This record gives sequence, C-alpha cells and structure tokens, in this order.
Amino acid sequence: MEANTQKHLDDCDAQSKANESNQSAYDNLEEEEVTIDSNKIVDADKRLDKIYRKLDFRIIPALWCLYFLTSFGSNCYGLTLTMNSSEGHSLAQRLKLTSHDTSTASALYYVGYIIFDVPMNLVLTKVSAQTWLSRIVITVGLVYTCYHALTNNKGVIAIRFISGMVGAGTWPGMSYYVSLWYPNHRSTRRIGYYYTAAQISAAVAGLVSAGFQKMDGVKGYTGWQWMYLVYGVITIAVGISLLWWLPDRPFAKQRDGSTNKLKKAYDMFLTPPYPLKGDDVEIHRRDIQERYTLLRWSWKDIVQILTDLRIWPLIIMYFGVVGTGFGLAVFGSTIISVNNPSLTSIQVSLLYAPIWLFDLGGILILTPFADKFRRLRPWIFSLACLIIIAGLLVMTYAHGSWNKYAGLLIAGFGLGPTVPICMSWGAEIFQARYGDVGTAVSAALISGLGNLGSVTSTYALYSGWPADKARLYQYSNMMLVLMLGVSIIACAICALIKDRIRQTH
Repeated sequence: MEANTQKHLDDCDAQSKANESNQSAYDNLEEEEVTIDSNKIVDADKRLDKIYRKLDFRIIPALWCLYFLTSFGSNCYGLTLTMNSSEGHSLAQRLKLTSHDTSTASALYYVGYIIFDVPMNLVLTKVSAQTWLSRIVITVGLVYTCYHALTNNKGVIAIRFISGMVGAGTWPGMSYYVSLWYPNHRSTRRIGYYYTAAQISAAVAGLVSAGFQKMDGVKGYTGWQWMYLVYGVITIAVGISLLWWLPDRPFAKQRDGSTNKLKKAYDMFLTPPYPLKGDDVEIHRRDIQERYTLLRWSWKDIVQILTDLRIWPLIIMYFGVVGTGFGLAVFGSTIISVNNPSLTSIQVSLLYAPIWLFDLGGILILTPFADKFRRLRPWIFSLACLIIIAGLLVMTYAHGSWNKYAGLLIAGFGLGPTVPICMSWGAEIFQARYGDVGTAVSAALISGLGNLGSVTSTYALYSGWPADKARLYQYSNMMLVLMLGVSIIACAICALIKDRIRQTH
C-alpha cells in the first residue's frame, strides 16, 4: 500500500514538473511572439517614418513657398501704410487714405475670403489639386502687381476685396491637400511646418520693406510701389513652377474616360513625378486608405456639415485666434510706432520682424505635442491662448515702450500653434463622418467664417477706432483678450461634444 502511494506521489511530482516545463516553454514562446510582433510594429513605424520624411522633403517646401508668398502680400499691405512716412510717401499719405478707408479695405479683404473659401475648396475636391493651388499663387501675384498703379482710395478698397477673392481657398486648400497625403495623427506638425511661412513672411516683409524704403524715388516710384512690383513678379514665377514642383494626389481620382487632346497634353507636360517609388507606394496607400472613403459628395452632405453642431465651436476658436493674429499682423507696425514715437519708419519695420520669429518658435515647440498627444489638443490650444492673453496684458499695461514691445513678442509666441491645431482638429472630427467633403468643407468653413475675427480686429478695432489711438490701443487690445477668452470657452465645448454628436456607425 505504501509503495503504491509513494509511486502515485512520484508520478504526480513528475507530471507537475512536466506541466511546469510545458508552461514555461509556452510562456517563453508567447513572450517570443510578443517580442517578434513588437519588433514588426517598430520596424513598420520606422518604415512609415522614412516614407513620410520623403514626402516632407517634396511637399512641405512647396507648400511653404506657396504660403509664404500668398501671406507676404497681406503683410506688405500693413507695412506700406507707414513706409517712407517721413517723406510723405507712404501708401496712406500718397493716396490720402482716412482711417475709415484703411479699415474698410482691410475688412473687405477678409470678406472676399469669407464668401469664396467654401466654393474654392469644393472646386479643389473635383480638380487637380496641384493645378488649383498653383492657380491661386499665380492670380495672387497678378493682382498684387497691380497695386503699384493705385491712385485713389476707391482703388485700394476694390483691390483689397479682389485680393481676398483670388486668395480664397489658400489656407483651407492646403489643409485639405495635407489630408490627402498624411494621416491625421501626423498632420498638425506638417501644418505647423508650412504655417511658419506666414510668420517668416511677416518677419521678412519687415526687413524687405526697410530695404525698399531706400529705393523711394527711383524711376519716379515710391518704395511701396517697388515692393509690390518685385513681389508680384516673383509670386507669378513661383506659382508657375508649382505646376511641376507640387505633386498632385497620391491616388488619382476616377477619370471620365475623356479623350480630349488638350487634356492629354496637359497631363503629359504638367504632371509632376510621383514622390514615392516601389514598395513605399503600397505601404503609404495602406496607411492612409481610410482617408480615401466617401470621395463623392452631394449638396446634402454640405448641408449636414453646416448643421453639425461641432463645426461652430471650431469656427469660434479660429475667430478669436486669427482675429488676434491678423490684428497684430496688419497693425503691429502701427502699435510699435504709437508706443515709441521716436522710432523711424525703418526701425519700426525692423522691430516688426522678431514678433513673427517668436511665433515661429511657438509652432516648432508646441505643435509636435499636439500630434503626439491628440487627446490633449484642447489643453494645448487653451494654453497657447493664455500665453497670447498674457502678452496682450503686458503690451497694454507694462510701463515703458520696450516692456510693451516684449508683450508683443510673448503674444507672437502664443499665436503660433493655435491655427494649426484648429485645422487638424477639424479634419480629425469631420473626415471620420463625412469623408473627403468633410475635410474640405470643414476647413473652408473654419477658415472662411472664422475670418470674421480678422474683420473685427481690422475694421472695428485699431485704425477703425480712432479714439483708441490716444489710449495706445488699450481698448482694442482688451477686445482681443475677450475674443481669446471666448475661443477658450468654445474649445472646451468642442472637447465635450465632439464624441457625442453624429458619430460614425
């Protein structure tokens, strides 16, 4: 009996050891499989990183130049109001512009954007993306070349509206274009990269205008006339080059089978080489294939987007930050001059540039976090708005002109990441539900209707509020603070409702 019992116990021990051995082997195998899968994921991510870097080298410089040149004109306009003012040769002095004239012209510029942003972006969903973006740059260059021939206030008002009309669709068009090539979790950083062009163009405009003021009187032209002529010609040339430089779409839209010879010739000579080759094409396609759904749309889709409650908080967010940005862009040189009347017009232009270099710093530092931590986008946006508010308060209430100037620099830093976050967040929310048209229309609505903030800051505030000049624009600055506060509230509302309304099924 004892022998049998002992044998049974020995058998149990042996089985237990075998089970432990098998479990250990299974655990080792499972760990090995997890390690292999993890390695595959890491390798795939690294491969994708390389693919998107290849795209960056081709796409981002082209978009950067596009946005630099289309932004430069608006920055030029603000500076020409004060260029060579000591000689009586500024745009405002030569054409005898009143503050009402300048504020009306600035407002109509943004009205052009508001009216035409959505139609222009809808066209972009139907035609060659690269051709349409090139068209925008070429027509902007043509219109700004005509600025040198202005002779009266009516001409300024009319041409500012035309400038907004031909430039409409630039910013939402680029946001839509980026969504064609990059998934949303990689888009904010890319939007931030080419958005730096606006800041650099503002800085360069200040430096360039200082140089063109030295040309005042050459061949009978003022400094601002020379600046518009040279800028317009360069812009037209770069716009034409974009036809070969900027790739079209990663995956061509379905053609209608047309055999039109002109169309064939166009495709032959104006279709740039594809930026990816070999296996990279298929890997890229798989990574963004979710983006290529619902490519066809109807007017019903547009109505659905317009009635989607989530679009309105995004518009209000954009309203506050872009209103502040353009207010400081157009009247930054005026604010510097009023705060320190002893500065010459050239010194004012040179001091205008660092504001936008600080803006560039904000983009480079904060937008990568908005991509990496997408759930924190509302917090990052709100933090940036608080930095702008702090800068405006310093600019308004600090003692001494240089302390006030430091406030401008702080505000510039905060402005940087706000607009890219608005655009990428809008694409994230609306592409999932509405597809291609959701990306295009949401970008146009956010940019177009949000530009009412630009109208407010340029028409109702600063030069549109003459009595505020004696207060060193204290009330105008505080109205911008109020607008930014509303943007923060709208951001909180958007964060609360974005996952509770019209979700995909």
